[in-house]
Amino acid sequence: MNLKQHITQNVLDAIQNVYQITPESVEIQFTRKEFEGDYTLVVFPLIRTLKGKPEDIGTKIGENLVENNKITAFNVVKGFLNMSLNMVDFLQDFNQNAQNKNYGTVKVDENSRLVMVEYSSPNTNKPLHLGHVRNNLLGFAVSQIIEAAGNNVIKTQIINDRGIHICKSMIAWEKFGNGETPESTQMKGDHLVGKYYVEFDKHYRGEIKELVAAGKSEDEAKKEAPIFLEAQEMLRQWEAQDPEVIALWNKMNGWVYEGFAKTYKRLGVEFDEYLYESNTYILGKDLVEEGLNKGVFYKREDGSVWIDLTEDGLDEKLVLRSDGTSVYMTQDLGTAVERFKNNPSLEELTYVVGNEQDYHFKVLFLILKKLGYSWAAALHHLSYGMVDLPEGKMKSREGTVVDADELMDDVYNTAKEISEELGKLDGLSDEEKADLYETIAMGALKYYILKVDPKKRILFDPKESVDFNGNTGPFIQYTFARIQSLLRKESPKEFDFGAIELNAAEKEIIRALNDFEETIAKASTEMSPALIANYVYEIVKLFNSFYQNNPILKNEDENVKNFRLFLSQWVANTIQSSLRLLGIGVPERM
Repeated sequence: MNLKQHITQNVLDAIQNVYQITPESVEIQFTRKEFEGDYTLVVFPLIRTLKGKPEDIGTKIGENLVENNKITAFNVVKGFLNMSLNMVDFLQDFNQNAQNKNYGTVKVDENSRLVMVEYSSPNTNKPLHLGHVRNNLLGFAVSQIIEAAGNNVIKTQIINDRGIHICKSMIAWEKFGNGETPESTQMKGDHLVGKYYVEFDKHYRGEIKELVAAGKSEDEAKKEAPIFLEAQEMLRQWEAQDPEVIALWNKMNGWVYEGFAKTYKRLGVEFDEYLYESNTYILGKDLVEEGLNKGVFYKREDGSVWIDLTEDGLDEKLVLRSDGTSVYMTQDLGTAVERFKNNPSLEELTYVVGNEQDYHFKVLFLILKKLGYSWAAALHHLSYGMVDLPEGKMKSREGTVVDADELMDDVYNTAKEISEELGKLDGLSDEEKADLYETIAMGALKYYILKVDPKKRILFDPKESVDFNGNTGPFIQYTFARIQSLLRKESPKEFDFGAIELNAAEKEIIRALNDFEETIAKASTEMSPALIANYVYEIVKLFNSFYQNNPILKNEDENVKNFRLFLSQWVANTIQSSLRLLGIGVPERM
């Protein structure tokens, strides 16, 4: 039981003692700095139940807590009861918490809730880009946080490995590639395939221009451009399982998967399962028949199947084309049903997808609800804002996409440059320096993106992200390294709890550390890694202020010195745990 839970229980007991009533819950906050106290009971919500003036209610509860030795003192300010805790409460389980590297997390077993998080889900016609970076970092961090809150998590993605966009890269490689491979060009496979997607677009635009000059309208030119017709024909051949087309498709997708794997590894993200659109695109057609029978869908004269959602404030949505082919909505419906069928104990499914797809997911969840699937209420869309760089928005078709690998290289070079300027790396080998630059760079990139509420748009500035001061990854990593340096000089030894008199700074740190489990739970519920990022930043600020003003190793009182070493260890473990939830590593030295 942490401090907040402990004081909450004491307050509930006091209310029962005084009023013979136990409210369902009470609101406990940290006491504001301008008032005496450690924790504050907000009395206003209790007025209706306990019948009285807030000041009187607060006073009676406070008196009962003092009388029963649950607190040392109290004061009432309007509707707020400020309570000062016993020293023993702060030091309860201190050593155990300080040395527990899993402090704050809930143990998971086979009986824990099973949830699924889908993220990444790229196309195999180009490398992962800046938008994918935010998607992957969010998806992985949310998965880690949900697991730390006591759930079993399946991390999954659907790879968009079929369709006209894939055929565009394939046609361009056939026509202009001269047999190039990742090995012959020394390019990552996803970059090589992406190169030919851009090449297709270049030739396509040229052909459109020629056709328009010959008198065609732009719409006609787009449909009649020879290279586009070739891509359409290749798609038809793929759907007919033409052996040569399938072989080319397998070869080029294989290049892309190898490239993606390297990017994922560097980003530090992973998956428990992979689904492929080439296998899932046929799912959902049986649901259309089911929906027609139930009267959820209707068929138009041309044979296409629709659902009318106008009464729900949406519009009419196509679920099956007149030629019997599915649309993305059909596939997503089928895949959702398949997932719950394959995982009978699945209790929640979250899709991590940019906010441009908000409407799609509203429609998807509503259709599943209308089809009668009770688990439709357990579907969530973690909608996030786009990421821009100072130079402007990315555009993939023109080949100006900011790809993930280039971004990581850029942040690495910035981390290297700033670290060398600070000049604190004496004694490290070149290999150790390179590892450190990578840890700092990835910490900077991930923290900068994850500290922002997912719904907000981000302007990512690589140089600002690597700043060693302020609300950045390197600043937090540096505090961890500083504590490791401290603990290398002297390990904490047992001390006499009875001889410790906590000062305000020590109390504040312990109180904040005690809030870690609740912060994880809230971040899990809200699916917001930003809550963890900003929590650990506050911990680091508190510790740095404490470190500057309270001697540790030079303290002449052995009890105080060892207590403060244990406190430093607890802070370090909490920093490491927090950053681990965000997918960020910590260096032993910086």
